[in-house]
Amino acid sequence: MATGESVTLSAQKRTRLSERAYVLVRERILKGQVPLGAIMSRRKLAAELGMSPLPIAEALQRLENEGLLESRPRVGTCVRQPTAQDIRERYEVREALESQAARLFAERATAQQRLELKTMAERMDELVNRCSPDGNDDPEFLYAVHSYHAELHSRIAASTGCTALRQAIDRNHVLIFNWLFDVAASRLPLPPSFHRDLAAALNSGKIETADRAMRKRVRFGLETIVENIGPRANGARFERVKEAAAR
Repeated sequence: MATGESVTLSAQKRTRLSERAYVLVRERILKGQVPLGAIMSRRKLAAELGMSPLPIAEALQRLENEGLLESRPRVGTCVRQPTAQDIRERYEVREALESQAARLFAERATAQQRLELKTMAERMDELVNRCSPDGNDDPEFLYAVHSYHAELHSRIAASTGCTALRQAIDRNHVLIFNWLFDVAASRLPLPPSFHRDLAAALNSGKIETADRAMRKRVRFGLETIVENIGPRANGARFERVKEAAAR
């Protein structure tokens, strides 16, 4: 094999490993297996995943660029610890983008897309209503619930016909941060017909009705999330993380 081909194959293998590490670490964060503020050791991850440190470093850098991780002096790379302002700003971005998606859906969605939304909303409520009020659910089940929730809202954006809007939602990780905050705050229980009511508002064809319903949906539980994972709730935890890193 020529040297150039060998280098190309090596680079392709590293890219595949980096992508695998990215997916696995991201999944652990979204499942709540790695809490906010937790240190991400490159060496430990490399040993766990059976990889060299390079693809691990590339995966962690990608997650840091996306805002899920952050680098802290004397601590290293850790799961991002949001401030109350961080949380509120993320929700403001989500409200702006998703309310516009709701308006365009009400105006443009086809009959098939409206039926699909109704069906998905009913399924979403079924899943949420199966969740335990005390949060003691199987992590894999909760992961499936949050995955389906993100898919539902992504489908609303896709049904607007506005590719740029859907891409903006994806680029800003609007649904992922909502997912992360919900998991970190242990906040999943919702009113029994929450998503069916949202779907009915979007399917009404009334732009302002759809807008108000989506804003209400996005804002629901925000103060609880800020209280549960804001600086006061996590300050002590972060100090323990720093102390552990210093040992």
